[in-house]
Amino acid sequence: MKTLQFREAIKEAMSEEMRKDDTIYLMGEEVAEYNGAYKASKGMLDEFGPERVIDTPISELGFSGIGVGSAMIGNRPIIEFMTFNFSLVGIDQIINNAAKIRQMSAGQFPCPIVFRGPTGSAGQLAATHSQAFESWYANCPGLKVVVPSNPADAKGLLKSAIRDDDPVIFMESEQMYGDKGEVPEGEFTIPLGVADIKREGTDVTIVSFGKIIKEAYKAADELEKEGISCEIIDLRTVRPLDYDAVLNSVKKTNRLVILEEAWPFGNVATEITYQVQDKAFDYLDAPIIKINTADTPAPYSPVLLAEWLPNHQDVIKAVKKVLYK
Repeated sequence: MKTLQFREAIKEAMSEEMRKDDTIYLMGEEVAEYNGAYKASKGMLDEFGPERVIDTPISELGFSGIGVGSAMIGNRPIIEFMTFNFSLVGIDQIINNAAKIRQMSAGQFPCPIVFRGPTGSAGQLAATHSQAFESWYANCPGLKVVVPSNPADAKGLLKSAIRDDDPVIFMESEQMYGDKGEVPEGEFTIPLGVADIKREGTDVTIVSFGKIIKEAYKAADELEKEGISCEIIDLRTVRPLDYDAVLNSVKKTNRLVILEEAWPFGNVATEITYQVQDKAFDYLDAPIIKINTADTPAPYSPVLLAEWLPNHQDVIKAVKKVLYK
């Protein structure tokens, strides 16, 4: 095992795959000369050259379309958005071309492309730069949506995403790029669509993904001091979603809390809630609780932002509520 920052794990995954396959290239704003907006491609221009690490104009629609077209003729592009907030400018290419071309062409055109970059809030970036888009993209058939929460998962999942023959939305966080963690050495992949039980427990299941899962860990540590045992499931991939992992855990703990950094209406937690009540209703000893952001655009004020975002105290309250404590 070796210790890597999240950004280093991302770079290592891309670089390892690019060394093996010359159809893979990285394209986006500031990925080359500037070494990436968050230094996730540091040194890659020197190794792979300007034909495979490509700086673009500020034109998400344009370079997303170029990526989709090149994937259709045999390449495996990695398209970096400086933030998924900016992907809204290119979303027509993602939803109407990348996600649909395999079906519309009767399988003649695969689209092996990865769109990656940060999602969600990252401090005082205000309403238009603090949005979580996991459930937006997961709502579209034809796309796979991956949201790692640590360096090891980031590397293993990104390598699998690059090798996948379908378009993958790979969502990171500006606030995680400096996070450090142990990453296996040598060849290392994690299959898409497989959740991970990060912490085993018996009293309640907490499901989460991405950077907000850290609040679940904090809550579980505090609750353990009170004799409450939490099982924490990291979804890692929200489409395809590992329903079996969630259902099996709920059948053991009989209680479920879902923590997600997203607006309350129509999100990933909503889908999980429906599936659990549909397939494991008789195992539930309490109503399911989902914890989300406030139902407003993200505020700029740090005081308001702290109230807007879910935190570990919210998780503690929810766990105690489903335990009737």
